[in-house]
Amino acid sequence: MRRILLFFLVFTFFFADAQKGKGKKKAGAKKTAVAKKGKKGKAGKTKTVQEEPEQPVEPVVEVKKEEEIPLNPVNSLSILNSDSPAALRHYRNLNTVKKGDSLISVKNNPVKYGYVEDKDIVRSMVVWEIIDMNEKINRPFYYNSDGLVASTKSLYQLLLDGVNDGSIKEVYKDEMFTQRMTKEEIKNATRFERLDDSYIERINAGEKISEEEKKQYIDVYETKSENVKMLKIKGMWYIDRRDAQLKYRLLGISAMGKDPASNALRGPNGEPLGNADELIDLFWVFYPSAREVLANAVVFNNKNLSSDLTFDDLLNARRFSSIIYRSENGYGTGNIKDYIPNDANAQLEESERIKNQILEMENDICLLYTSPSPRDS
Repeated sequence: MRRILLFFLVFTFFFADAQKGKGKKKAGAKKTAVAKKGKKGKAGKTKTVQEEPEQPVEPVVEVKKEEEIPLNPVNSLSILNSDSPAALRHYRNLNTVKKGDSLISVKNNPVKYGYVEDKDIVRSMVVWEIIDMNEKINRPFYYNSDGLVASTKSLYQLLLDGVNDGSIKEVYKDEMFTQRMTKEEIKNATRFERLDDSYIERINAGEKISEEEKKQYIDVYETKSENVKMLKIKGMWYIDRRDAQLKYRLLGISAMGKDPASNALRGPNGEPLGNADELIDLFWVFYPSAREVLANAVVFNNKNLSSDLTFDDLLNARRFSSIIYRSENGYGTGNIKDYIPNDANAQLEESERIKNQILEMENDICLLYTSPSPRDS
């Protein structure tokens, strides 16, 4: 009985396996028939499928980037000790040199002014002066150079760069330092953009001009170093009772140049309209805020290109020629041309009279020094 039952189970297993294989064959045949039927058209013709030709593969060309040559630190800012001009310019702009295994800043810090109490000022006078850079002695303020031996900028360019990069923050519209100027106002005072008339004609004709094409029609009028012919300075002469000396303290400085907006005004034949040659005060800088910038800017010296004399040294030592055009001595302020109009010779004589008045203050030091101090009373 057991043998019959075992035989029956084996027979059932083989029969089920045979039926499963037959079903797979029928499904495969059915798929083949459907695929053949799909290749025939409506008329029963076989539809030919055209294979797309293989497009040639363009060879990939590897573009090799130029390797940047590393700039080795320099141990001196002199061309005599440099191995690479590029490295010299780079580290000279950074004011750093290599000492041992580290980079050290050689940035100069200006000598701080001494503290002066109001009661120690015996006499004082505030004067405004004009520095004409056409004079030979004043040429160092005007000179620009980007050489290997020395890299110098004009005083105007130094002030403008310092204002734009935020190194100089105390910038004003007037010589009394009451109205601050923003960077946008400084840009408008030194730069003016004007659209050409041909651009306006094309716009009126209904043409569409892209922004890239518009740039070709913009005329830029910018006040550069060669357009700044004069400087204005404001300073105070005073006698300090403590050391019995006549001293000078520079308070403000201004660059005088052509107004770019006035220079951009042109007539129908291209002639300038208005007084385009008139010089205006572009901006006033409170001098103590600019000392750090000027103390790290070397003045051009045609007798010694390696000289380390800075603009801060030059201005504080008063190594320039100037003309006084305004004074303040306690009785009020006023421009010389306002109370002596239309007489250039008389104005120069008044300027010399004020200079002599300052010298007389120095001659009276002995009398003032021997007089009793307010602190002794």
